[in-house]
Amino acid sequence: MPNYLVESYLADSPAAVEQSRQRAVRTAELGQGVRYLRTTVLPEAETVLDVFAAPSAEALTRAGRLAELPFERIVEAVEGDGSAAGAPGSVQAPLQAGERGTPPARRVPVMDGPEKTGGVH
Repeated sequence: MPNYLVESYLADSPAAVEQSRQRAVRTAELGQGVRYLRTTVLPEAETVLDVFAAPSAEALTRAGRLAELPFERIVEAVEGDGSAAGAPGSVQAPLQAGERGTPPARRVPVMDGPEKTGGVH
């Protein structure tokens, strides 16, 4: 079953965050096949990111509306779990220096502002 990220914006207050989390839990209770996984709060951005497993974005949208979960958008989320390279959702660890297949080091221009164009790191 795919995972979905629900993005919403709210005031940075403990009460607002708790109410949002309770609505996320309620969304899973009301949604057919919807499972609440976790919430991440970005206080400085006044953003709440809820992650659900659901049969479809439409099923999650219906459940969210029933639970009065405010949201700006719902998008499918693919999470890296460190599984075998090349598998869906996998993350490949970077090679250590000197290992076979290590790409050559590149010099990348540093562009901190219009007055700084010649530096490299």
